[in-house]
Amino acid sequence: MDIDLMLKVYPFFLEAAWVTILLSVLTAILGLICGTLGAAARLSRFAVLRFLGAAYVSVFRGTPALIQLFILYFGGPQIGIQLDAFEAGVIGLGINAGAYMTETIRGAIIAIDKGQREAARTLGLSGWQATYRVILPQAARLMVRPLGVNLNMLIKATALVAAIAVVELTYTAQRYIGSTYKPFEMFLLAGVLYMIIIYVVGRGVAWLDRKVQIT
Repeated sequence: MDIDLMLKVYPFFLEAAWVTILLSVLTAILGLICGTLGAAARLSRFAVLRFLGAAYVSVFRGTPALIQLFILYFGGPQIGIQLDAFEAGVIGLGINAGAYMTETIRGAIIAIDKGQREAARTLGLSGWQATYRVILPQAARLMVRPLGVNLNMLIKATALVAAIAVVELTYTAQRYIGSTYKPFEMFLLAGVLYMIIIYVVGRGVAWLDRKVQIT
């Protein structure tokens, strides 16, 4: 194993790691927004919204994220959608992640006993107040860990944007393999940085989970 080479290219991998982190953060924010809206649609009393929510989940969970990225980035210009590679990566992965988060959020909400809502209504709370003040605080305790799993998967899925030339960790590894012919060292370095990112995120999720459990 060529340690000297790994130390030489490490700064460039570190720069790529920051791109991976930024991509993960933006994608997670978009995914959470999409997931919240999707869960609201899935739980709506209106059949049209329930159908649209179910269709969203079915389509984006039922097709490969890489194909979705290709359609958005390469096929988008045909229908007037012009995005650079980074924008396409954020939007494509964010919408895909949102489909998984939809079911995570929905599952946490429906896990709360219906008697909680009925009790809130008997105390004079409106349907929205019961949801906001009673149901969601309890559901939040149940959704932190599953959303953490979604985030873990999302960080690893950012490797897919290498296929549309976003200069993140995987793309950087592939680029240096082409000039050094050292795939083991390059992918090992990228893998270690991925592990560090995921470990830090995992610790953050664990801390947040402990906080919500005691509030």
